[in-house]
Amino acid sequence: MSDLIDALLIGVKAGLGFQAIFFALLAIGINVHFGYTGLLNFGQIAFAMLGGFGIAISVSQWGLPFWVGVLVGIAAAVVLALLLGLPTLRLRADYLAIVTIATAEGLRLLFRSVSATPVTNGTRGLSAFNQSFIALAPWDTQRRYRILGTSWSGGELWVALVGWIMVALACLLVWALVRSPWGRVLKAIREDEDAVRALGKNVYSYKMQALVLGAVFGALGGMVYAVGTGSAIPDQYQNANTFLAYAALILGGAARVLGPVVGSIILLFILQFADTFLRALISNGVIPDALLSSTDVAQIRFVLVGVGLMLLLVFRPQGIFGDRREVMLDAR
Repeated sequence: MSDLIDALLIGVKAGLGFQAIFFALLAIGINVHFGYTGLLNFGQIAFAMLGGFGIAISVSQWGLPFWVGVLVGIAAAVVLALLLGLPTLRLRADYLAIVTIATAEGLRLLFRSVSATPVTNGTRGLSAFNQSFIALAPWDTQRRYRILGTSWSGGELWVALVGWIMVALACLLVWALVRSPWGRVLKAIREDEDAVRALGKNVYSYKMQALVLGAVFGALGGMVYAVGTGSAIPDQYQNANTFLAYAALILGGAARVLGPVVGSIILLFILQFADTFLRALISNGVIPDALLSSTDVAQIRFVLVGVGLMLLLVFRPQGIFGDRREVMLDAR
């Protein structure tokens, strides 16, 4: 029983920590792209990478203030979104998907390459760039705090507080936008962009605006991840994170303001709970080592999530809080 309680508490902390915030912001951006506009962006992690390295390079390499690094990261994500959108948004959806996933992987390989080492420090990445942000905490960052039975350092608590405020503001912005005429045009583009074009709307312009907005959310997520870990390493930003963000969006419900947030919390809780509880069962001999070893747990937890998502898509394809009508789309 104690192992179960410990696993639950660790899962709760993971569901409220900076990694859940990271995936929530990525998923909010994907929700703007896919959920509301019908854009297939498979390279959301590229914008997160630019956000994280925007701060890291600005502070560590260029000696700029932390908040200037935030602006640099956002500006880099906007520029990349424009560069990706200009040649692809007039074409079918699969072209954007191919270009974004290739760009994300290409950027990761570029940032870890020998030629980029003077700027990004190659595979070792950059660190020691978040002290000025942590120093802003209104409490002792070295002290441990007990919340909901979980233990947090002052620094972790500060990153989580600021991160969830960012998530709340992002959700509020998305809620306001989708209720506006601009948001209604996006939904119309998702359903039938030819009809929207026939009504005199500039479909290309609206798609570009949605792509840029979602990219900014992705960059903010990358910043939270970089500040939370205290490092920016290229291999932290792999394409698998984009698909985990999609999993969070599908789990919570696409085209729902709070769907990405709830989905991210549940996803991180399940992953960490399964990891901790399975390891405890193995160490206690409940699960024989011959059947499942501790080294296999990291993979098994993703199998469990995958099976859960398959069942969800079969029995409730709109997600936990989604609306079936919102996901019956033909992305173009």
